[in-house]
Amino acid sequence: MIPPHTLGHRAPLLWLVIPCLAGLAAAATGPEVSPLPLLMAGLAAAAVSGLVSIVSLKIASRLWAPFIVTGMAFAGYANGIRLQELPPGWRSMPAREARFAIRVEREFEAAGAPPRSQPKPAVGRRPRKFPPRRASGTGTIVESDRFMRELIGQRIYYSVALRPGQAAPGRSSVIDATGVLDIVPRESKAGSFDAFLSGIGVNLRLGRGPLGRLVRPQSAYRRFCDALAARMKRILGAGFESRPDLSDVYRAMMLGQRQDLSAVQKSAFLRSGTMHLFAINGLHIGVVAVALHALLALCRCPRPAAAVAVLCVLWLDVDTTGASASAVRAFLMVCVFEAGHLLHRPSNLMAALSAAALPFLLWNPMDLYGASFQMSYGVMAAIVMMGIPLAGWLQARFPACRHVPAPLRRRTQRWRAALQRHVLGAAGIGIAASLVGAISSVRFFGVLAPAGLPVGIVLAPFAMLVIVAGFLSIGAGLSTLAVASRFLNGAASVLLRAIAAVVSASLRIPGGSLDAHFRAGWIGPAALAALTGACMAGYSGRWRRNAGSWWLPFIILALALVFGVKFGENSAR
Repeated sequence: MIPPHTLGHRAPLLWLVIPCLAGLAAAATGPEVSPLPLLMAGLAAAAVSGLVSIVSLKIASRLWAPFIVTGMAFAGYANGIRLQELPPGWRSMPAREARFAIRVEREFEAAGAPPRSQPKPAVGRRPRKFPPRRASGTGTIVESDRFMRELIGQRIYYSVALRPGQAAPGRSSVIDATGVLDIVPRESKAGSFDAFLSGIGVNLRLGRGPLGRLVRPQSAYRRFCDALAARMKRILGAGFESRPDLSDVYRAMMLGQRQDLSAVQKSAFLRSGTMHLFAINGLHIGVVAVALHALLALCRCPRPAAAVAVLCVLWLDVDTTGASASAVRAFLMVCVFEAGHLLHRPSNLMAALSAAALPFLLWNPMDLYGASFQMSYGVMAAIVMMGIPLAGWLQARFPACRHVPAPLRRRTQRWRAALQRHVLGAAGIGIAASLVGAISSVRFFGVLAPAGLPVGIVLAPFAMLVIVAGFLSIGAGLSTLAVASRFLNGAASVLLRAIAAVVSASLRIPGGSLDAHFRAGWIGPAALAALTGACMAGYSGRWRRNAGSWWLPFIILALALVFGVKFGENSAR
């Protein structure tokens, strides 16, 4: 029996989110047509749906549904086409030299290269880090030569050379850059960098040129965020002088700075299926929110003031660490829960997830095609619709000490019951997350990690304790309590050693990690869409046997892996 409280949650915004997602997804492969007729059709369908919904209050309560679904699908498709289009004739233009003023929106970290006269490090010694020679990122064109003014407002990827001593530009600054302008092809090989750029709505690429002058420096807020991030990085590095490798893992978990990880570390965490530990996601944001609420409750802070303080600190955490899709999603979900608690309104994960997805799609819809959005929202949707009901079913199906009433249980029996309940709950949620993770890891990383589920369940408590220690260390460091900060970093180093040992052991499991790639680019998105649809169907059918019970998502994953995936070291060729 599935516990009733895990099913039947209302989420009215799904009537807007799902058709908008479908329209944006169709725009990625649809024809390059003018978005104006589609947008007008979408607005007309939305207006008709509004009128029909008013009229149908006394006729048919569901008559408005097809109209509003059609309207949102047309609007999503038109918006996707609009963000991907170029001015007429530019798709066939050859490469040419250009000069633009670009407002930086996102920075890409580049590894520094040593000078040519620099000797190679000795074997076994950690290589020295050098300042980057190039700056790269994405931005928006704000000024251009008079022959290219029609490109103003387009998003562009830049990769320009830095002069000795020149710093890379930060977010919100405006730079002057010169180079060779190329058009990003709309149809690119799956998994390539061009496919990534096209997916996030970047049509232009500027390279093979130098970085010019700084037209406008960063805003005061962005300078504050960068200074705060640099200070947090120094705080988290205290006490790790003898183990810089652990320091890199620590900063990656707390600040999302995966570029600090060495190639060996990245490969180990990727092949063990634990790379999600380094994303600023729901686990990170949830642990920080709970820790903040606990500290404020000890200080007798009023609940409304505590909610405002928690949201402000969380947003600084999200924005300072790069504002990834997973971090923004988790922050918006916390906002929904905080608002529901303050307004004394019921809230649930399904409604919070849809409320987090809608503003994200409206603000930056092209992130739908990125790995961060698909993995974050896909995993969370599977957890809400399948993982939590499955966890409740497992706990009800396999209760501990079922023949002993709860008041009569001994202490060891109570501990055993609590441990079994938590393990079964983690297993249900982990199984649902691993279904989406299996497809996403093959699609985006070329790896299938069957050992990722048990390893993730084992490492989750260690990761939570590391995040708590890191959060308290940052708080102590910012409060000039250096001794307490170093002590907390030392406690985190013990946990990090345990995490490294478990990851290293998992890599020695036969068949625990396999090289895998989809045979065609469309298989991954289709499998993910089918898996999400199966979870929605099972959730709406309350996972009854006549609705397929729990087997349909597993069958979809098995079909995708057996018939759609090519395994082996040469599978990418």
